[in-house]
Amino acid sequence: MFFKQLATKESSLSYFFGCGSLGKAVAVDVVAGDEQWFIDEAKKANVTLTHVIDTHVHADHYSGGRKLADLIGARYCLHESDASLVKYPFQALHDNDVIEAGNVIVKVLHTPGHTMDSTCLLVTDKRRGDEPWFVLTGDTLFVGSVGRPDLAGREKAMAGILFDSLHGKLLTLPDATEIFPGHQAGSVCGAGLSGKPSSTIGFEKRFNPGLRISDKEEFVAYLTGEIPPRPAEMDRIVAANIGA
Repeated sequence: MFFKQLATKESSLSYFFGCGSLGKAVAVDVVAGDEQWFIDEAKKANVTLTHVIDTHVHADHYSGGRKLADLIGARYCLHESDASLVKYPFQALHDNDVIEAGNVIVKVLHTPGHTMDSTCLLVTDKRRGDEPWFVLTGDTLFVGSVGRPDLAGREKAMAGILFDSLHGKLLTLPDATEIFPGHQAGSVCGAGLSGKPSSTIGFEKRFNPGLRISDKEEFVAYLTGEIPPRPAEMDRIVAANIGA
């Protein structure tokens, strides 16, 4: 298995990974302007990008996912709940869907809370073992923080949904599971993000302030107590990302 993390605009983190031996790869959370990087990396690795996935409709940066998929003839993927929102065709992802990229297996986890369409991607390398190796957490879980719940409005209700996603999906994973988020320090998609671009479930359980709160009402109060400013140009960015 190969794996590359790309630090890009707006403190975003994009991902390119897959199976070199069978020549299949996946791109996740591609930022507009970075499409050629993924094309070049695929050529270097002698692999075909079969799936381009956005973990949700982004509000802080323009997505390059659909353009990349069009350029290379790959499938562009979003969660099924976006069918009534976006204005273009995409492959709908469902909770517990499995994507195979050679020996690399990607399981879709629907984790609403930051947005209703938010997903995380649980990745297993079959040549390494049967247990998942890492999870791409999008804007659901960061190193040192969790996703903000207010961008779609209803921040208290969304914070409660996020609590359920964290505790019902991500925190049930083995402590050794590595996490790779969609942003690092400097992003407006959460408060208190670390500059370290990866962690583990076990470390975050111990030291992430949001995850140390086990009471749902207390978590909601904590998460909605100090909400950062909305991303600049948010409405325009969302409109572009849904094809409006």
